[in-house]
Amino acid sequence: MSPAIDLSAFVETAPSGEHRLDLAVEGITCAACIGDIERGLAPLPGLASARVNYTHHRLTLIWGEDGFDPSAAVARLARLGYKAHPFRPSRQEEIEAAESRDLLRRLAVAGFAAMNIMLLSVSVWSGNVTDIGDETRDLFHWLSALIALPSAAYAGRPFFANALRALRNRSMTMDVPISLGVTLALGLSLYETIHSAHHAYFDSAVMLLFFLLLGRVLDQSMRRRTRAVADNLMAMRGETAVLLGPEGAREVPVRAVRPGDDVLVRPGDRVAVDGVVIEGTSEIDASLVTGETAREPVRAGAQVYAGTLNVSGALTVRATAPADSSLIAEVNRLVADAAEARSRYLRLADRAARIYSPVVHVTALLTCIGWLVAGATLHDALVIAIAVLIITCPCALALAVPATQVVAAGSLFKAGVLLQSPEAVERIAACDMVVFDKTGTLTLPEPRIADRERHDPELLGVAARLALSSRHPLAVALAAEARGAVPYAGVEERAGEGVVATIDGVEARLGSPVFCSLEDEAAEILAADPEATAIAFRMGDRGEVFALRQALRPDAREVVETLRKAGFRMMILSGDREGPVAAAAAASGIAEWRARCKPADKIAVLEALKAEGRKVLMAGDGLNDAPALAAAWASISPVTAAHVAQASADALFMGERLAPVAAAASIARRALSIMRQNLGIAVVYNMIAVPLAMAGHVTPLIAAAAMSGSSVIVTLNALRARPDRSASPARSTAETARASAPAVQARLGA
Repeated sequence: MSPAIDLSAFVETAPSGEHRLDLAVEGITCAACIGDIERGLAPLPGLASARVNYTHHRLTLIWGEDGFDPSAAVARLARLGYKAHPFRPSRQEEIEAAESRDLLRRLAVAGFAAMNIMLLSVSVWSGNVTDIGDETRDLFHWLSALIALPSAAYAGRPFFANALRALRNRSMTMDVPISLGVTLALGLSLYETIHSAHHAYFDSAVMLLFFLLLGRVLDQSMRRRTRAVADNLMAMRGETAVLLGPEGAREVPVRAVRPGDDVLVRPGDRVAVDGVVIEGTSEIDASLVTGETAREPVRAGAQVYAGTLNVSGALTVRATAPADSSLIAEVNRLVADAAEARSRYLRLADRAARIYSPVVHVTALLTCIGWLVAGATLHDALVIAIAVLIITCPCALALAVPATQVVAAGSLFKAGVLLQSPEAVERIAACDMVVFDKTGTLTLPEPRIADRERHDPELLGVAARLALSSRHPLAVALAAEARGAVPYAGVEERAGEGVVATIDGVEARLGSPVFCSLEDEAAEILAADPEATAIAFRMGDRGEVFALRQALRPDAREVVETLRKAGFRMMILSGDREGPVAAAAAASGIAEWRARCKPADKIAVLEALKAEGRKVLMAGDGLNDAPALAAAWASISPVTAAHVAQASADALFMGERLAPVAAAASIARRALSIMRQNLGIAVVYNMIAVPLAMAGHVTPLIAAAAMSGSSVIVTLNALRARPDRSASPARSTAETARASAPAVQARLGA
């Protein structure tokens, strides 16, 4: 980092005297890097805490009133091999974009080189069993070297740099054996080419780099998308507020609002700060915070929260907390804290590498020393040792997990599930409990007519067509019955009441029961169905009251029973009222439920379950679910969920059915079992192959062939992660995709 930057300008100081500095760290590639950084900074005097967020590549330093020089942390990071600078979201996005472009360039170089070297290698392989001349073979080997060496040096730089950093920090990641295997394979190939040997292995080394770079590009793409969506959370609060003072109304940055200030919230605006209404009446859409879809009437004395939407009348709100202490800011902190905790998860391949790699390297070293002691020449001892390294090259280990993940991801997509996180399969497979949010997850996201059969189809069609001209959520739900009709002309919308139009010379109204003079009818209907919400329609002397409510997903009970038979415990955590939650629990067959849960309440329940030893798969869709989605062991959201919920989830599911949740659990468990089998295959293969190589009975060519064979076996076994066709969901993938197409397009567009 440039010494010209003054870090003190970026330090935040809390009223308690605690200091905080956020740094963006370049060079983080895996969960193991988090431990390297945090352990490396821990000894610094005066530093109370150093926490790394893997998704954002952000390091948070916290220290007390005692003197601590943050530049010491930057210097220490530089010695560890990481570059740091003050964290700024816009700057971080530029860095992430540059890293993505760099990886894509390296991937392109590796792919181009691998294809051309493979063409040359095929000629050599076929010529070795026919009549190829020594000069022609040497020419092809030198051409391969000319392509492979600079290409591997450029394409493999991320792995080589990370391996050197890991060795300096005395840690072991998959980059170490990969770098060593590639380097030795290239070195031996060059040596054999210089000495006119029959075989070289340039193709294997470059091809391995290509596949590994492809995995890294996909990994970073998912992480960038998740981080970009998560950064939009605070934008829901708004950047400005209309402050009321002696000099009148003026627009100020939301951070300038202090407790006790009066703020004007106009119809259609989001509330900028937490506060109490002191003047005005309106309806508040608090679904972003509570998850409850019903509009809440508010008047003087009511509490409102930042991020909620003021639907109808103007409100004067007295701020009770600064912007940085609002509920939505608390949600943002909860999500960040939970994401940091989850980022410490170490993938199965990295855990295996920590054990596997040192054993392989020690074995090769002992082999070389043993043959030298036995009287072999240095060349022969090195060739045998390299054969040991090649035959144990972590191709099978490196492919054991990614190959299964690719197959599982394809199977999950066919089942209506989109993976958001590289370790999602492993996380979901480990879960033994499913916790559902109610609104929009266990139920459909939009309300539906609960009593369609009792209504006159003609009046329903007219009301639905009139509803096309309103933005009210109940009208939007009713408009779904219009079935391709166009809105009426001359429709007038009256704030807080409804819409009115003249149709065939008769006045038609759609809106509240009071607006349509149907209060008694609405009261009767709601008494019979307390969970419903009424929207009224009057056309001349004829009137109808439509009961709308969120329906349970059509296969919810079936999916709950499937999950129960698979050994999952289930619970509902919802911000909605007790009545709707109890009804949804009874209808779906879930015995455990809690209502009126705020984001912190949901996290508290998850922490209690974690203390019991449970690993929870959380299913939710709203902003109020985002912290719980991030805090759970694994998480899944509908593709129609709020962007913040999507950003916090490991996977998304498509369509109106809940079956993809059960499919995700089933396929993930099967995939994890196959991952472990693949690692077992790699171990058994090495137990047989390594002694033969150490004894000198395996040439480098045979070692390369055996290495490739083990990779093929691992890949074929990974194909078993595909579920049986007989076990596929009743609904076709095409139907699911059609149902979810608008949401998927919106998601990709975001």
